[in-house]
Amino acid sequence: MHGLLTSALWWVSSVGAQAPSAPLAPMVSTAPSVQAVLPGVGATVLAQGDSPMSAPIQARWDHIAAELRCLVCQNESLASSNAELAVDLRREVRNLIEQGQSDADIRSFLVKRYGDFVLYKPEVKPVTWLLWFGPFALLLMALAVALRLMRRTPVAPAPLTDSERERVRRMLES
Repeated sequence: MHGLLTSALWWVSSVGAQAPSAPLAPMVSTAPSVQAVLPGVGATVLAQGDSPMSAPIQARWDHIAAELRCLVCQNESLASSNAELAVDLRREVRNLIEQGQSDADIRSFLVKRYGDFVLYKPEVKPVTWLLWFGPFALLLMALAVALRLMRRTPVAPAPLTDSERERVRRMLES
C-alpha cells in the first residue's frame, strides 16, 4: 500500500514536468494544534526539489503558515493551497526562516509586498478599522433601527367620513 501511495504522489507531483529529477519528498508533518485550527495544513507536500525541514524550522513554518492567507484562493491558508503563488510564497517563507529572519520580519516583508490581505488577522490600524469594526457598527445600527421601529406607537387610522361609510354599506349589501 505504501508503494502505491508513493507512486501516486510521485505521479501527481510530476504532472506537467518533463522528467522528474528527484524522488518525491515526504509529506510534511504538522503540530496537532495547528492541524486542529487549520485542517488543510497537514496536506502540504514539499516541492520536488525541496529537502525536508528540520524540527525547529518546521515548527516556525507551521506557526507562520497558520497566520498567512493564500492570495489566490483567499479562504485557504498558505500551507494548504496548491496555487503556484502559494508554492512560491511557501518557498520564500522557508528561505527567510532559514536565513534567520524573525517571524515579525517575515510578516512585515509579506505585508509590504502583498498588503494586509495576506494576513488572516491584520493589525488594527486606521487602514483596517472598517474591516475590524465595520461589522459591529452595522450590528449596532441594525439594533438601533429595530428598537426605534419597536418603540414607535402605532398611528390610529383616521375615522371614515359619512360618504365613505355609505359607500362601504352599499358594497356590503350588494
